[in-house]
Amino acid sequence: MDFIMSCVGFAVGLGNVWRFPYLCYKNGGGVFLIPYVLIALVGGIPIFFLEISLGQFMKAGSINVWNICPLFKGLGYASMVIVFYCNTYYIMVLAWGFYYLVKSFTTTLPWATCGHTWNTPDCVEIFRHEDCANASLANLTCDQLADRRSPVIEFWENKVLRLSGGLDVPGALNWEVTLCLPACWVLAYFCVCKGVKSTGKIVYFTATFPYVVLVVLLVRGVLLPGALDGIIYYLKPDWSKLGSPQVWIDAGTQIFFSYAIGLGALTALGSYNRFNNNCYKDAIILALINSGTSFFAGFVVFSILGFMATEQGVHISKVAESGPGLAFIAYPRAVTLMPVAPLWAALFFFMLLLLGLDSQFVGVEGFITGLLDLLPASYYFRFQREISVALCCALCFVIDLSMVTDGGMYVFQLFDYYSASGTTLLWQAFWECVVVAWVYGADRFMDDVACMIGYRPCPWMKWCWSFFTPLVCMGIFIFNVVYYKPLVYNNTYVYPWW
Repeated sequence: MDFIMSCVGFAVGLGNVWRFPYLCYKNGGGVFLIPYVLIALVGGIPIFFLEISLGQFMKAGSINVWNICPLFKGLGYASMVIVFYCNTYYIMVLAWGFYYLVKSFTTTLPWATCGHTWNTPDCVEIFRHEDCANASLANLTCDQLADRRSPVIEFWENKVLRLSGGLDVPGALNWEVTLCLPACWVLAYFCVCKGVKSTGKIVYFTATFPYVVLVVLLVRGVLLPGALDGIIYYLKPDWSKLGSPQVWIDAGTQIFFSYAIGLGALTALGSYNRFNNNCYKDAIILALINSGTSFFAGFVVFSILGFMATEQGVHISKVAESGPGLAFIAYPRAVTLMPVAPLWAALFFFMLLLLGLDSQFVGVEGFITGLLDLLPASYYFRFQREISVALCCALCFVIDLSMVTDGGMYVFQLFDYYSASGTTLLWQAFWECVVVAWVYGADRFMDDVACMIGYRPCPWMKWCWSFFTPLVCMGIFIFNVVYYKPLVYNNTYVYPWW
């Protein structure tokens, strides 16, 4: 059960809440579920099962599992690099969430009003459509007032990020956010330093409580005016989207990202299982929980976005956002329109913190497991694990300091776009399948799994590892390369070519 909860905590993270609902709305509503389910069946679940079972059979981390074919041990090193980068930048979301959580414990939310030192003269507190209809300021429309000059955006950009002009203008450290960063790393350290026995117990709370908060937010959301419109917009099918290559690219990258494939952490978690644990059943259950959570979170998000669109008198497409824009702009703006706003803000950011925390410390666990596997037994010393975890956290913290400067958001976007992007994970997954199915042997590995669980899994798994999954990975990878677009932040800043 500890393994199940740890995998739920790691794989079910922020991407399920802030990315899947937006992609579903953007790519044809309910129609998006068709490519999503198909790619999950031929790509996501087979590789998810492959990584877990490989770790369980070899009883090793992400590097030593490739002793089954030493020539391709580089796959293990690649996954270590990817998960290290993920651990480095992912915790920034926790730091921002922690900062917002602290700021939520007040009678008036600081992003709800103007008049603060970080606000500009253009800041306007008019949010509601009925208020805006009777207002006039420099001939601006209601949409412009709510979107371009809201105190929510100014709090995020001017107070939290202190956004500079670009990547080449790093500026100074934002000390308030900087203090939140070590607090998050200390939490991650104490969750990981004693190994999976302590991690497995902590994750019982960090993995389950977000579901309680999601249910509470859904109940609150559906009772708000305009919630039904938001949910309909979330699910309304647009069949014309099905023929767009971008829809299939988005479905594939979301599957691989949300299932945490190619990072080595699933392999590390599997290595702590009993040898005869039924990893086949576990993999299917975990995949269903992951995808089910994504779908369920969409109702929560779009019920609240529907309410916000109704209150502001704008189309829902004007308020639907993905990634940090949803967590730190759209939702904070929505709670300012609710009664008892600080309560709902605190609940949301506490959930955000827990969703990110368990993904973070399991990611660190995956990196440390692979790292310690490299050390010969003769190198063992007392407190080896504790010191290794401390050094890893300290190194990541030092790198993170570049992301709490005025230009830190541009650095964060670089890490997010390239280090754990769909392209990277697809390439990693492609080679994992090729090595296991064609070099080690798919039938041979099926026999290894049968040795563990007592029976051979469905032949579908072997067919996927051998043919379907590599084809899907390579197909989406090629589409990503062909349709590559230069990195842009906030639709305005284009990153330098270098």
